Amino acid sequence: MSAAQQPVYDTDMPASALPEALCRTWNPHTGLWNWLTSVDHKSIALRYMVTAFAFLILGGILALAMRLQLAQPELRLLSPDIYNQFFTMHGTTMMFLFAVPVMEAVAIYLVPLMVGARIIAFPRLNAFSYWVYLFGGCMIWVAFFVNAGPDAGWFSYVPLAGPEYGAGKRSDLWAQLITFTEISALAVAVEIVVTVFRMRAPGMGLNRIPVFVWAMLVTSFSIIFAMPSVVVGSSMLISDRLLATHFFNPAEGGDALLWQHLFWFFGHPEVYIIFIPAVGMASMIVETAARRPLFGYPLVVLSLISIGFLSFGLWVHHMFAAGLPRMGNSFFSASSMAIAIPTGAQIFCWIATWWDGRLRITTSVLFVIGFMILFVLGGLSGIMIASVPFDLQATDTYFIVGHIHYVLLGGAVAPLLGAVYHWFPKFTGRTLSERLGAWNYWLYLLGANLTFAPMLILGLRGMTRRIFTYPPGFGWADLNLIATIGSFVLGLSFLIFLINVARALTLPRVCAANPWDAPTLEWATASPPPPYNFAFTPLAESRWPLWSNRSGALPYATGLRTDRKEIIITTAVEAQAVLRDIAPAPTIWPLLAAIVTTGMLVGSIYTPSALVYGAIPVGLALVGWLYPRKAEAELPSQEEKSA
Repeated sequence: MSAAQQPVYDTDMPASALPEALCRTWNPHTGLWNWLTSVDHKSIALRYMVTAFAFLILGGILALAMRLQLAQPELRLLSPDIYNQFFTMHGTTMMFLFAVPVMEAVAIYLVPLMVGARIIAFPRLNAFSYWVYLFGGCMIWVAFFVNAGPDAGWFSYVPLAGPEYGAGKRSDLWAQLITFTEISALAVAVEIVVTVFRMRAPGMGLNRIPVFVWAMLVTSFSIIFAMPSVVVGSSMLISDRLLATHFFNPAEGGDALLWQHLFWFFGHPEVYIIFIPAVGMASMIVETAARRPLFGYPLVVLSLISIGFLSFGLWVHHMFAAGLPRMGNSFFSASSMAIAIPTGAQIFCWIATWWDGRLRITTSVLFVIGFMILFVLGGLSGIMIASVPFDLQATDTYFIVGHIHYVLLGGAVAPLLGAVYHWFPKFTGRTLSERLGAWNYWLYLLGANLTFAPMLILGLRGMTRRIFTYPPGFGWADLNLIATIGSFVLGLSFLIFLINVARALTLPRVCAANPWDAPTLEWATASPPPPYNFAFTPLAESRWPLWSNRSGALPYATGLRTDRKEIIITTAVEAQAVLRDIAPAPTIWPLLAAIVTTGMLVGSIYTPSALVYGAIPVGLALVGWLYPRKAEAELPSQEEKSA
């Protein structure tokens, strides 16, 4: 081996020269090609976030249009067909294109940093997951803009969505969107699980994992077990529509209720797939703001795991009016009430942390407080509809609409906005304005209550959901007008948030690495982090490493090469370093694979043969993706494997 080919290790050069050498290795391309081929988890996570918030804006515009339509009786701003498309696209966008992807996006960015890793597991799969998500979202919105948007609700109940009543390709497009989004979500879930179990910093045992990482681990397992159900259901639906099967046709031996079981077996865990990451974010914010360790860390972790398990025993909660056996309804009613216990335990742990801490009020803390207020209101209404007799009266009324929005806007979006204020310096190297943040928070809290509290009352007064207008004289007009005003206050809150973000992005990157004095490893590197995350892999000797090492630099591991992208692999439980591996290089193949996969799935909406012929380019793309390259085949020798 010539001198030029000799391996170069991080101990072979002065510390001042190490960042430049690692940047050359970890970020070899620039410009558009770098953007198209990047497998850096931070770059992909930011794309996910921007795309998800773009879908949030689109879904929010639809919501404002629907509220204008319902502001007064017998308005005709929207036709019945357009209204059906609006409320279906609103729910589909918020649940499938915003809520789950944005939570996974934050995890893609933060989890590798929190566990002290240089990359996320399977970075090429991560890039593929984003492109599939983007193309699927564009597909359904293009269909909507050409008046072919789905119109059977975000739950797409049969037989309304079946071949008997769902004319055209609207429900087919919805069913294929599910395939796109679930491929993306399942890919990210696998990446998170492997990253947490095999790529943690040496010394970071399971008892030292940050709460947000625990939350994402529980969420990822929930995704893996829940989302195949809706993929199977949507595949059966599109088969009924395109191949004349009869999975959901009772006249031919099928069962319409089978769709509800398949959908809600996914649908109720879906609520907690959105909620659990938000709880993890809130716990991290609470701990940092209190400037003391989180009270009851083991209880919080066990509560997250309990919520994950219990969420799979609630799906019939949505089917109490479907005529199922009363004994089964009683079981699911009890489960629906029991899940409030671990949720309440976490909230009390946060209160105890603040009670004994030195609380510093920031915008992120305000949003956590707003989360507690709104989610408790949503949770109380959830306990009410967990009672079968009450649910039989309230089902398919606006009480359900108010409940689900209190839960999602309070239990997911509020802590998400708090997380953006908290980690924005890490993402961009800039801080958001606290003054604009206060306006953002108070308008959000006011708008949410003005919008959704009247919906609860409207439901009790008998206003049914999924109607595009209503007659006068029912006592609904004033409450609907208040809800419409509240929705625009809520929209103003999001507008201020966007202005705050746009303003901050015009400022120079002057933020310190750890502006909040937070305790976890993502704040141990620069803000924003370099392509390689950490020049030296940190050693985790505590659950709060930055608070335990205030007197000096963190301990770290050495011995990784700088002339290739080396990472440390650790054991699943104790996080002991066992070998070194080479991270995949940037490549165009995930994008190409996503393009041909999109062509196959969209083509199958119009002809089933597209699945057969489309599998050929998909297979070729996978061969190109997985074909070994010389540079990547240079695996560490046996002598090099131990870190």
